[in-house]
This record gives sequence, C-alpha cells and structure tokens, in this order.
Amino acid sequence: MTVVVFVESKNGNLVKAGLEAVSYGKRIGETTVVTFGDLSSDALAGAGTYGASKVLVHRGITEGNGDQLTQLVAKTAESLGADVVVLAQDQTGKSIGPRIAAKLGAGHVSSAVDVPDTSNGFVVKTNVFSGKAFAHVAVNSAIKVISYTPNSLAATKDGGNAPVEELNLDLGDNRITVKERKLQEGDVAPLPEAELVVSAGRGLKGPENWGIVEDLAKTLGATTACSRPVADIGWRPHHEHVGQTGIAIRPNLYIASGISGAIQHLAGVNGSKTIVVINTDAEAPFFKAADYGVIGDAFEVLPRLTEAIKKFKESNN
Repeated sequence: MTVVVFVESKNGNLVKAGLEAVSYGKRIGETTVVTFGDLSSDALAGAGTYGASKVLVHRGITEGNGDQLTQLVAKTAESLGADVVVLAQDQTGKSIGPRIAAKLGAGHVSSAVDVPDTSNGFVVKTNVFSGKAFAHVAVNSAIKVISYTPNSLAATKDGGNAPVEELNLDLGDNRITVKERKLQEGDVAPLPEAELVVSAGRGLKGPENWGIVEDLAKTLGATTACSRPVADIGWRPHHEHVGQTGIAIRPNLYIASGISGAIQHLAGVNGSKTIVVINTDAEAPFFKAADYGVIGDAFEVLPRLTEAIKKFKESNN
C-alpha cells in the first residue's frame, strides 16, 4: 500500500507524535511524509530513520492553517495515488483529519491504537467511549484516513535518511487570519506526546502551592497537568487540563495528587501505562484505577518523592 503521513514541526524539528505516525505508517506500506515550514534538510531527512521513503515539504506555509493543510495533504495524497493517509490525533489532526477524508471521499478512523488488520479487509482498532472500550472499525473505501493516537505504539528506527523534495502546490487563498498564538514554553513535551506526566487537583489548595508539583516534574523531566476545576478557576492554564473535556493522554507514567478521580478525569488518562495516585482520602475513586496508591498528604509525599528521585539519580550517575 502507498501511505502518506502528515507530520507537524516545532522549534525546527518534526514533532514526536508525527514521527510515531511515520513509524505507524511504515507498518502499513511504503510511506511518504508531507510537512511544511522552514525546516533544515537534516531535520526533514531524519524522518527516514522512522520509516519514511521520501519527505515532501511545502515552504509556502509557515503556520498551521487548517484550510491550507487540508489542501496540502489531500492534493499530495491524490498525486501519489495514496491508499492510506495517516496523521497524529493531536489538535491539528483533529481539525484536518475529517476535512481531508471529505475531500478524498475516504473513510476516516480516529483514535487508532493499533496497526490495521488486513487479513480480512481493512480493520482498525480504536478507542471508544472515552477510552473505556475498543472498537474494531472496518473501512471499505478505496482511500483510508487514519488518525493515530500518540503514545499507543513505540516509534521504531529501522532506516536511514530519506531524500527531501520541495512541493510547489497551489493551495488556494489563505482564508484564515491568525490574530494571536499562545505556545507552550519550555523544553518538556506537550501533553499529547508526554511520556511522563505529573498532575494535581484542588487538593493542592491554591496556585501558590504548585511549586512542589513543578519540582517533581522537573526532577523527572515530566510535563505538568491538572484537573478541570483547577483550570476553570484559573490556578493553571487550560492547556494543562487533562480529562474528557480536556486533553486525552497516554503517558508511560501518570502521577496524580489531590485529584479524586471523577469519571470525566479518568476518561482522559485511563490510557496511561502506569498510574500513581496520591490522596488523603482512602475512599477516593481514583484508587480503583491506580496501579500504585499512596494514602497521604501531597504536601508531605511530593517533596519526599522528589528528594528520593534526586538521590537515586545522583547515586546512579
């Protein structure tokens, strides 16, 4: 099969979720990456190590514009006669995936968590009901569009650098004006891509106490997150809100302190490989979903955990 994978970039590099999607696409067929912006040839060619046979870049797009990105991916897929289009199920993917499918007359499967089963047709395993169950979706259209859930499968490196070609497609007029952009700062991975996440809720009692959460996250090299009430009352920015109405994540480790574990929060984090819950309430619902639970005060547990991790790192350097 011929596969086209759309990959975004950040700070001059292809994003982790996109490179995972490349590795995912390689397991389906011969994979071509399509991207945009002012990236170096080395950064683009590196997609070959994840399985891309070729990288196509459009320099005329400098920012993520839904209309133009839809045109870019759809026209590239048409020109290559692609059977499958893959993109990460992140904010951009959620925006353009359905539009790409509509333009191509393709079946669209979102939240894919495994490689399609082609033994009897084309069947994709996905998350449904806010991650509480799996569905196996059969796609019968000639072209398939798959939105891959980040951190579902490990990205594999099994190739060398890929050749890079410039695209000069006419993508039409830019009908969207971006008035303001608020980007996450720092070196940690954005939440959808994070492998380690430290989160907290109203049990922290106020934004002035978030230092113990940030200290633990910094020690682990983790991304910080929060529950919805914390974001709603302005203690933390909304881009840190994880849950059914926030960002769904699938990290290798999720540490939650001072969060009771309402079903809406669990819906966004139950894909985590390992969940650690810290709460003073032994009856908190979150303990039922936890792999490890600590009944204790976050103001005592988090600093001690941070110090223990620091000592462990020092003794193992």
